[in-house]
Amino acid sequence: MASFDSNNRFEGQPANENLVAEQDLLMEQILENINTTPIGQVLKKIATLPEVRKEKVLDLRQRLSHGEYQLNERLDAALDKVLEDLTT
Repeated sequence: MASFDSNNRFEGQPANENLVAEQDLLMEQILENINTTPIGQVLKKIATLPEVRKEKVLDLRQRLSHGEYQLNERLDAALDKVLEDLTT
């Protein structure tokens, strides 16, 4: 019959602490190397973006609903700028 320790684990089973330590080590390695991956570089750029300004968002929503904003032209210009920033 199997024997259990005080934490209801099979005797000889690795402790949870070892698993947690291995996961921490893996996470540290990921974080150390994230800046060398394309996704890591994008995340770094995103982290440097300014906070959302609610006044501007509300104003834009109102202009869009009244047809006072040229969305297609502005969207093209914004996408061009984002792609340029990401590639430089």
